[in-house]
Amino acid sequence: MKSKATSFDIAYQAGVSQSTVSRALRDSPAVNQETKDRIFAIAKQLNYKVDKNASNLRKQRSGTLALLLFEDPTVDDSQINPFFLSMLGSITRACTKRGHDLLVSFQQLSDDWHAEYEDSKKADGIILLGYGDFIDYEEKLNQLLAQKTHFVCWGAKVHGHPEFTIRSNNQQGGRLAGEHLLKLGRKSFAFIGNASEHSPEFFERYQGFIQALSTQNIKAEAVPQFDAISTEQAGFDATLKLLAAGHRPDAVFAASDLIAIGVIRALQQQGMQVPADVAVVGFDDIPVASFSSPALTTIQQNTTLAGEMLVVNLLKLIAQQGIEQTEIEPKIIIRRSCGAS
Repeated sequence: MKSKATSFDIAYQAGVSQSTVSRALRDSPAVNQETKDRIFAIAKQLNYKVDKNASNLRKQRSGTLALLLFEDPTVDDSQINPFFLSMLGSITRACTKRGHDLLVSFQQLSDDWHAEYEDSKKADGIILLGYGDFIDYEEKLNQLLAQKTHFVCWGAKVHGHPEFTIRSNNQQGGRLAGEHLLKLGRKSFAFIGNASEHSPEFFERYQGFIQALSTQNIKAEAVPQFDAISTEQAGFDATLKLLAAGHRPDAVFAASDLIAIGVIRALQQQGMQVPADVAVVGFDDIPVASFSSPALTTIQQNTTLAGEMLVVNLLKLIAQQGIEQTEIEPKIIIRRSCGAS
């Protein structure tokens, strides 16, 4: 039986050194494209397969990335925010495209996840999705920084290290919501969602919303804000509190789609029509947003691009390369809940 082809066999046929073959197969810029094409053609002809285990051993890497999903309160048993489920597919594809395995693990914030993965060599780096209360989460991030762990996360900025975060431009998203509602002629507004350092992404959306309204001399004090975590029930409860306090806005901006769906349900229960009486805008564009009744106008975060960027940036950090892009621009998706045609 003929033995398996080696990189030395390819080097012999291509008329180059074995080290040139290794660089070409890694797509190194040190090898010109003509030589690369010749080497790849010979490798294919010889049915040559890269030994990933040997390659990773030489580089002292596992060839695996860990994706940690954090517990979120949900209406089902998944405990995973549906926004992150849509991102999971793009992260998996991005890993596969770059020859890496993906280890997916469900975590609670209280667990010792910050010490589990790269330290034990299960993974070369960590992708973090979800965080609950950011004040508690930031403590764990500081421990990752102290350990020099390779990691990237979605959402709030890592203090002093913006390159470790992929995020939407949340303030711009809030401005888009405010500007759109103003264009529709809405006059009185409310914001449903936490707006403090405990929920920095929601807080930035609130700030952008207020900035847009301020262009029409609408002050923050004139915009009631009621706290809600990212669940439908929290949006429902906060809206009932808003109405019980005597507020009757004709437009509500919710910090997430799940909150917005709860807002709509509460308004309808109280005999108010959406959008005739109250326009509602959410944030995220989760799949269910287009199936709510009425279909939800929302600020879209590009989960496909986000998943790709999380993987690309993490691999760059592992390779000690520079990070070029960390922010994604949101866009407004107009549906019936805002009253626009």
